[in-house]
Amino acid sequence: MKTILLSAMAILLCLPVFSQNPGVEKEAFAHTYSIVARDTATGEMAVGVQSHWFSVGPLVAWGKSGVGVVATQSFVNPEYGPRGLKLMEEGKTAVEALEEIANSDSGREYRQVAFLDSHGNTAAFTGQNCVEAASHITDENFSVQANMMLNEETVPAMAESFSRNSHLPLAERVLEALKAAQETGGDIRGKQSAALIVVGANRVEESWKDKKIDLRVDDHAEPIKELGRLLRTARAYEYMNRGDLAMEDGDVDKALEEYGAAEKMFPDNLEMQFWKAVALANAGEIKEAKPVFDKIFKKDKNWREMLKRLPKAGLLDVSDEELKQLTD
Repeated sequence: MKTILLSAMAILLCLPVFSQNPGVEKEAFAHTYSIVARDTATGEMAVGVQSHWFSVGPLVAWGKSGVGVVATQSFVNPEYGPRGLKLMEEGKTAVEALEEIANSDSGREYRQVAFLDSHGNTAAFTGQNCVEAASHITDENFSVQANMMLNEETVPAMAESFSRNSHLPLAERVLEALKAAQETGGDIRGKQSAALIVVGANRVEESWKDKKIDLRVDDHAEPIKELGRLLRTARAYEYMNRGDLAMEDGDVDKALEEYGAAEKMFPDNLEMQFWKAVALANAGEIKEAKPVFDKIFKKDKNWREMLKRLPKAGLLDVSDEELKQLTD
């Protein structure tokens, strides 16, 4: 009952805003801190965001490979995302694209938005009616912005962190900036959701290749910590994917290398152990593969049945006798 009353009060408090400005929708809250950034070495671009609001990612973070990225927050106008990307794809700079959309937005003073294009140009806007503490810092190849923060330290801390961690891959660098924001106090309301997307330097035809990283934590007591766990898991599975590709190409040594790297990151993950053992078996190392399979089967017998199915699928090249030896 208390939660219902608080939600009702929040809506009532915002009614004057909605009645005075029809451009502001009551559904589109995303008071938050975020970063848009580009890696000068790879050309990859990213958006990282955290908010005390459910599922902040789909509303705030937008990106397209070879084009740019957008973070749109505060009282969100989602149009800034797809329209901003379209304008940048057509050749407008981040500054030109943001100005064109903001100038036609009757609710612009309630918005906070950041654009970054594929050349590293950045543009940001913090409306006068964004809830304090609200500000942004733009620089070449990154912009950090926040509203409804506990204090004024959040945005400078993000900028300092991003600049200081230039040795890290872009996704990890963005994550460190989010951590820095939270360490200053972050969102005055607390924590709930976070998201991280990374797009490539070059345009792609296939939409499923557009986002290199697309991670969301929709509802969690420690969203940034959970986002970090997911990013580490994603990195491990990048090794797994490369191992799979090596297996398809018949490069068992490469597959062993990739699967082994993944297993080092998550030594208790049965699937990672399994595919490394499969690579060993395909390399003719039956004696080495056998104890690994036995350990896996002891923990979950379904993997034994899985192994029996692989020869037919062309993923395990062993004799019937060797397969029996591995599964007994």
